[in-house]
Amino acid sequence: MFTRIAKLQIELPRSKYADANAAAAVQELLGGRFGEMSTLNNYMFQSHNFRQKRKLKPFYDLVASITAEEMGHVELVTNAINLCLTGTTFAANPNVAPLQEGKDKRNTYHYIVNAQTAIVGDSMGKAWEGSYVFNSGNLVLDLLHNFFLECGARTHKMRVYEMSEHPTAREMIGYLLVRGGTHIMAYAKALEIATGVDMTKMLPIPNLDNRAFETARKFEDMGLANKLFTFSEYDYRDIKLIWNGNNPKTGEPLEVIIGTPEGGPIPDLEDLPEEFAPGISQEDFMKIAKRLQRAAGIPDEDC
Repeated sequence: MFTRIAKLQIELPRSKYADANAAAAVQELLGGRFGEMSTLNNYMFQSHNFRQKRKLKPFYDLVASITAEEMGHVELVTNAINLCLTGTTFAANPNVAPLQEGKDKRNTYHYIVNAQTAIVGDSMGKAWEGSYVFNSGNLVLDLLHNFFLECGARTHKMRVYEMSEHPTAREMIGYLLVRGGTHIMAYAKALEIATGVDMTKMLPIPNLDNRAFETARKFEDMGLANKLFTFSEYDYRDIKLIWNGNNPKTGEPLEVIIGTPEGGPIPDLEDLPEEFAPGISQEDFMKIAKRLQRAAGIPDEDC
């Protein structure tokens, strides 16, 4: 079972300006073949379908714990897209075309379909596909695929970083470059234990250190490249049998953290009257409040 914490894995900075085309590019990091929807669902179904969970528990624990982290990555990228879109339109009479900015942006889905929020799709608006999930049932093959998937995801993050200077997008990408690098290393170490082949000698792929990216440096300095979280208070602790020793790139000790990152607040998006979202007027809100009071057994005169 999953539990949910009302936080993002990091706090995202709010920008003073919108960049809808940056949001369109960041969509690739959510719903593209190598996006967070793919990493989440690959690992989730591999963990659901994992055979001999007790016998091969360290490997199962690794895939299962990273699954939970990827759930948070989906939420993080989604919120980054939303913040990149915030402020591109204005509230006004429908006859003055308050959504006029949307027609000239790369992804009109953001304006027509989703009320200026993320779509479950890629940078060209194509919906994410279940066919992106690879679950062969063979442990080594699945781990090798996951290694490749994380390297592909890292490549795309680096390219999207170079496409936009939007501070929200870059903060998110900097964090995920560090965490994605951790996952690459984790799968490399798992493959070495399973096969004897030292995959870490191939890293980094692409051959560029995370410190080349300004917003990744502080997360590197926090030691996040060396920490693997269980995302559970009690379970998945056998990842320590894989995630141990020193980071082969830096020599720093690797650490298993029981639980989750400290996290940061989830942005609370304002209403968009021009998008009829959420479509609750002040009058409607007062009526809802009265119904909630009655449902809680609170007399109207007491409120």
